Amino acid sequence: MGRACFFAVLILLLSCKTSNKESDEAFVGRPNIVLILADDMGYSDLGSYGGEISTPNIDSLAYGGIRFTNFYNAARCCPTRASLLTGVYPHQAGVGRMVYGDYGGAYQGFLNRTSVTLAEVLKEAGYKTMMSGKWHVGHKESQQWPTGRGFDRFYGINIHVDSYWKVLKNCDVYLDGKLHIPATDDPKNDLHPEQDWYTTDVFTDYGIHFLNQEVAEAQDGDRPFFLYMAYNAPHFPLEAPDDDIAKYQGRYMEGWDKLREEKHRRMKEMGIVPPHTILSPPDNVKWDSLSIEDRENLDFRRAIYAAQIDRMDQNIGRLVAHLKQIGEYENTLILFLSDNGCSAETDMFGMNWDKYKRHNYEVWKEESGWSVSQGQAWANVSNVPFRRYKRYTHEGGTATPLIAHWPKKIQTGGGINTDTGHIVDIMATLVEVAEADYPQQYNGNQITSLEGKSLLPLLENDQREGHQYIFWEHLGHRAVRKGDWKLVAVNAQPWELYHLGEDPTELNNLVDERPESVEELQKAYFAWAEKTGVREVPLKKE
Repeated sequence: MGRACFFAVLILLLSCKTSNKESDEAFVGRPNIVLILADDMGYSDLGSYGGEISTPNIDSLAYGGIRFTNFYNAARCCPTRASLLTGVYPHQAGVGRMVYGDYGGAYQGFLNRTSVTLAEVLKEAGYKTMMSGKWHVGHKESQQWPTGRGFDRFYGINIHVDSYWKVLKNCDVYLDGKLHIPATDDPKNDLHPEQDWYTTDVFTDYGIHFLNQEVAEAQDGDRPFFLYMAYNAPHFPLEAPDDDIAKYQGRYMEGWDKLREEKHRRMKEMGIVPPHTILSPPDNVKWDSLSIEDRENLDFRRAIYAAQIDRMDQNIGRLVAHLKQIGEYENTLILFLSDNGCSAETDMFGMNWDKYKRHNYEVWKEESGWSVSQGQAWANVSNVPFRRYKRYTHEGGTATPLIAHWPKKIQTGGGINTDTGHIVDIMATLVEVAEADYPQQYNGNQITSLEGKSLLPLLENDQREGHQYIFWEHLGHRAVRKGDWKLVAVNAQPWELYHLGEDPTELNNLVDERPESVEELQKAYFAWAEKTGVREVPLKKE
């Protein structure tokens, strides 16, 4: 090699090294992001929100971070996921209802191309994007799947996940956009063949697997990562490992009446709800009116539900432990929340109450689908202190626990924040945290303006400019909130008006006493409905 050639090569190598160093330095300080979503979990199921279920790992995040007590979802799984992923209202993203029919416009049933996902935005900002779990915002074409909407890695199910032990028909498991496990009653746990295939476990296994592959062993510079863990727990059917169920059997024999009162008292003592909060009236039959046999069967159903949350907590503990093991824990922002209030599906005591009991548990323990649920009475406990359930736009359907944990940023561990927020705020928060750009155009499409407002100032113990209004609509259930005033209605029923500062559980309807407030909030709601494509009459019940 000639002298001139040698120096040319040397300069080129030094240039590449400097370039790579500058590229790596661009990522210094930006956090990793882990977003964890529970499915159908009630507002007060967690121990750190006053619940009786053992959730030490999630509680550790709560007590080391911030608990938001005035945060909202979009009332049901698909709409919430659409807003969570896009930062706009579900109708603006095309998922105003569910994903099983294309009714056009705001109700097309899959994420549209005038919205962008968290994965698309963060990927553009240099993040590695990974997801494990339940997608449920578009399943009919590959362009609608996670790998078609910005995720580099995906393990899970593109539609609903109504089983923990099986892969149901039309609910096949995909890995990176390719069919991985077709429908079967006996799916194999390929990462841990010695263990059963249980959704909560295998979703976590793959989340950790992706971290190992894409972060700990990365050779292209330590870029930050975004991991979206979308569990199906504790959505029905009631299915959990026997050892976890055994922890709770007998715990619920004292009944829902006493449990609701105890939980409400704890919530006030913890500061989760204001001291003047009145517990909503019971929405169940009196426990003492039931036979011993019925009580035992109801105790058993609730024990399985609790076990599902317990198991999810164990897996979140595994994930956090792995973040520590690979040295990424301190600079990882972890967000945990639920997609809607607890489900009352479908009856007072749950699905197939007359058919499935504790004595024949071996018959139905892995039936899956719409086999067994905990029912309205126990959901009334999960949603303490609020009224109503999943699907509704009253507090019981839309209030969600939100936990933010970030050791390098959050210095007020264990704090409670009462700022009013909405699921659309997650995109705005992560855009700011990741120093990303929310695009006006993406892949040739004009993008809907961001509706959310960043929570980052609140994570830094500062104040932010909040929402003037927050809106909801699902299956005709509708609501609008401004400050402490909330106007809400059940489908075609008349509007109700509540002052949530004085009446957090929506018990004192002021609609006749404050006509000026009703008029203002109605006007705002219908303007928003017209802007977002809301249709007044539901197309069908889903």
